[in-house]
Amino acid sequence: LCAAFGLPRAAASLGGWARGLSFPTVVLALVLLLRFVRRHVLWRLRNRLIVTYVFIGVIPVVLLVLMALLAGYFFAGQFATFLATSDLRSEVSAVGAANGEAAAQVAAELRNGISSDRIADLLRNSDRFAQPERTIRLWHAGKGLTIKDGAEAPVQPVALPAWLLREAARDRRGEFEGIVWHAGRLRITAVRVLSKGPDETVVVSSEPVDNALVARLAQRLGVIRIYAPPAEPERRPRPRPQQGGVQVQIGDRSLNTEQPAAQGGALPPAGFLDGDFLFGTPLTDVHAWEDGRPLDNESVVLSVETRKSLLYARLSATLGDFSNVILIVLFVVAIFFAVIEILALFVGLRLTRSITSSVFNLYRATQAVNRGDFSQRIPVRSGDQLAALEGSFNSMTESIEKLLAEQKEKQRIEGDLAIAQEVQNQLFPHQVVPPESLEVYGICRPARTVSGDYYDFLPLGPEQVAIAVGDISGKGISAALLMATLHSAVRSLAVMHALDMAAQPALVAASAVAGPAEPCNNELQPAQWLELLNRHLYHSTPASKYATLFLSEYNGNNRTLTYSNGGHLAPLVITPGGGVRRLEVGGMVVGLFDGMQYQQESVVLGSGDIFLAYSDGITEPENEFGEFGEDRLVELVREHSALPLERIAEEAIIAVCDWIGGAEQPDDMTIVLARAR
Repeated sequence: LCAAFGLPRAAASLGGWARGLSFPTVVLALVLLLRFVRRHVLWRLRNRLIVTYVFIGVIPVVLLVLMALLAGYFFAGQFATFLATSDLRSEVSAVGAANGEAAAQVAAELRNGISSDRIADLLRNSDRFAQPERTIRLWHAGKGLTIKDGAEAPVQPVALPAWLLREAARDRRGEFEGIVWHAGRLRITAVRVLSKGPDETVVVSSEPVDNALVARLAQRLGVIRIYAPPAEPERRPRPRPQQGGVQVQIGDRSLNTEQPAAQGGALPPAGFLDGDFLFGTPLTDVHAWEDGRPLDNESVVLSVETRKSLLYARLSATLGDFSNVILIVLFVVAIFFAVIEILALFVGLRLTRSITSSVFNLYRATQAVNRGDFSQRIPVRSGDQLAALEGSFNSMTESIEKLLAEQKEKQRIEGDLAIAQEVQNQLFPHQVVPPESLEVYGICRPARTVSGDYYDFLPLGPEQVAIAVGDISGKGISAALLMATLHSAVRSLAVMHALDMAAQPALVAASAVAGPAEPCNNELQPAQWLELLNRHLYHSTPASKYATLFLSEYNGNNRTLTYSNGGHLAPLVITPGGGVRRLEVGGMVVGLFDGMQYQQESVVLGSGDIFLAYSDGITEPENEFGEFGEDRLVELVREHSALPLERIAEEAIIAVCDWIGGAEQPDDMTIVLARAR
């Protein structure tokens, strides 16, 4: 627009800016195109495989085919030019042979004493030298005679150049044959020197390289063109190409392709895949007539325009019928290769489809899993690695589905366990009104959700309280259920004892009316309770289930603790002075054998005495130094004996947890404390 409005400088400036910005614009466009291709086109595996196959298979094959075509083109071109130059050399040899024959006749006539003029007349009238395009000259004793003027020959014989004689002298037969450039034309020239000295005799034959000659060369080959300088090959400014012409620049020579020095031949009709092609080669050993200097290799060029069928016909001409066999073999091999290629393409498509279908099925299945549908299964139809991956995915989703079901079941069980834990927590005593002379405290820390340890404080009167501590065999739900059974049984016995205690006044009044009766013992008999509980558990629980149970009754009136130990770890009575008494009297565990007898014992608790009962979860936890042990527990209680019972129990639990470190709690931990005031 700037140029149209007469602003050439602005147009030039804007043109420079446009050229400068074109490269970064193209680079940016390529980057955006690559990004688009990567995000949208190459997102699908099928497209990626196609691109991979293109880079791995198609591009190398295309390059190999192009290389083969290029090599075939050069081979065919060189073969075509070889045929043309060979035929041209044959023409040169034919001219040389004819010149030798003429020279032989001249030599014979000279030996017979015939003059050179007479010899020229004889040769001129001979039928053997009747070629219209050939020129024959004779030089004898410095005199030049024209025997025969051919096409485009000079009117007068020209002087014989000295270099031609030198070239002939180098040959042992005194001959020279080749192509010379004379007066803007190419000519085939043959020289034969018969004698030297004052009577030197030389016979020269020449024939122009014209359209007729080139037409003979082009038979069964196509079209041949020979380009040569139109004048003396001297260095001069290169001419401009003519309007509509094609300028061929070879070295410092300029040849107009519309005006070849000679051309001839024609191309036959093209067959299937029988295109024509053009190839050229420089003609070497072309000499200038005047001084014999060889022309540059780029000065004279021979080009051949031919077809593949013509070259194959020339190549197979020497093979005869065997060439048909070669064609048949090549045809069979081509069909065989085509079948292999079709099979390879079919197999490649099948493999690609199997890969893409497997990946698509996996993608669809993962999308279903992402939506929460774990029932999705992929059909497995093969036995390769992708099939194994599909099978692994099916196994994974099946396992996840089972895990979800198990998780739901576990959540349900955990909910039930939470309810059971809440119920079990209600079974442990929370508010206890002990006698004024005794303070009590108990704590149980389950190893799992629910516990198999048992302890209870049972008020039996204003100055009486029962203390029960037990440990059920096993852990978990079964131990918790047996603990609940034991708890209810002990509570039932306590209720029955309370009813008996309430009925005592009526029994005393009745005995006063009826007469004296035996005195009644109002105190709890732990040994009898253990015998009843042993019989109850033995008949109501499996044979493998049992419990250890320590049962005692404290009477605040006489500060006496009456107990019976049914196989439980012996509780301890720790005095303020540091003394320790073990409460071991009793018998076997309850619920394992029927008809067991138990013993009981009474001890007096002085002021400050601490009653300590515990389960094996307190003393048996281990680390690399061994078990926590009873001695450490006793020492800890002695050290903190002045603290409240709740703090003493907490310190004991903390010490045991520190002893096992980060390991899992191995068993339920229960500790019961009582201190006489």
